[in-house]
Amino acid sequence: MSGDEFEVRGPHEESLEGGHEEGRQNPLAGRLALTTALLATVGALFGYMAGLTQADAILYKNSAAIRTTEASDQWNFYQAKSNKQNLAELGMALTGPSQQQTYAAAIERYGHEKSDIKREAERLTAESKHMDELSEQSMHVHHRWAQATTLLQIAIAMAAIALLTRKDWLQYLVYAFALGGAGLGALALAQI
Repeated sequence: MSGDEFEVRGPHEESLEGGHEEGRQNPLAGRLALTTALLATVGALFGYMAGLTQADAILYKNSAAIRTTEASDQWNFYQAKSNKQNLAELGMALTGPSQQQTYAAAIERYGHEKSDIKREAERLTAESKHMDELSEQSMHVHHRWAQATTLLQIAIAMAAIALLTRKDWLQYLVYAFALGGAGLGALALAQI
């Protein structure tokens, strides 16, 4: 087999020599690979922040529920003291002068106790409302982080499509989605 031999070359050999179109360095592939790695890293951070703010929102909502229950207990206690005060007033009205002094002292004591209980109930109610507001704020920021993460994931998917189809114009979609995700991430960071 002297002069009639021929060599079958595979794509790998041609790419090593740079003689085949696919073997040449594709600048689009390098840019999109780097972009994808950066987007994945930033997306992971955004995902972490989304989970963190969601956990904060749940903790605030839980604290609000606890304060609401404590306030309800105080309002019930206030009502019980009011009932006792009303009974003392009724007792004072139905008894003679010898017993009225005892009932008058009870009426005054219940009045002081009620004011302290009412103050505590109002404090707990205000605290519950504040915790609810903090929960709402945290959920809003959580949604911003989640939206930013979603846009970065779409950008990563678009990068894969751009690499597979070798369409240069698709990289602009990648950058547009990445920019949108970065913008929403900045809003989340600023808690807007």
